[in-house]
Amino acid sequence: MIISAEFVKSSTDWSKCPSPVFPEVAFIGRSNVGKSSLINRVVNKKGLAKTSGRPGKTQTINHFIINEEKKPWYLVDLPGYGYAKASKSSRETWETFIVDYVNKRTNLLCTFILIDSRHEPQKIDVDFIAQMGEWEIPFALVFTKADKMKPGGLENNLKVYKDKLLEYFVELPNIFVTSADNGLGKDQLVKFLEELTRAPLPKSMF
Repeated sequence: MIISAEFVKSSTDWSKCPSPVFPEVAFIGRSNVGKSSLINRVVNKKGLAKTSGRPGKTQTINHFIINEEKKPWYLVDLPGYGYAKASKSSRETWETFIVDYVNKRTNLLCTFILIDSRHEPQKIDVDFIAQMGEWEIPFALVFTKADKMKPGGLENNLKVYKDKLLEYFVELPNIFVTSADNGLGKDQLVKFLEELTRAPLPKSMF
């Protein structure tokens, strides 16, 4: 159960993130995928992660501490990738610290890659997922905005996505279907987060 969630710090370099003493999970996705809205829904706190109608709003690595008084862990809001209207230098900066973060952050247990369920596989998403596989970084997929789809369309898009991923992977990662508006999939996602962050970090991670 998530009983508290507080902002800790924004960083523009992975090495300036909070000390890696607690388990950590990260959320990332293409710009405007509904990442901040889903984070707020998951932690039951409106406005914790800043939402905006303007894609590319998140430009830093944002750390939130969850259940600080009980068994703390970090939830991290990463910049969205693939925002075409951002300047080339801004995109290169974000991409560099995202790559550094997911490869070097020692307490990172899992990266949740958010996908807009309304669309069939987009090259930028598939490429990012495949890259995570090549780097051997644990990840899960979270399909967002499922309430915007009719059941048949949603099922079709999920099947197409799964078939596409099986071109790259022998087996599929954990998959969650969610809606920040009506809470669909929230309980399953929170349960998985709790199971993931419950175990103590190995001392070798410190």
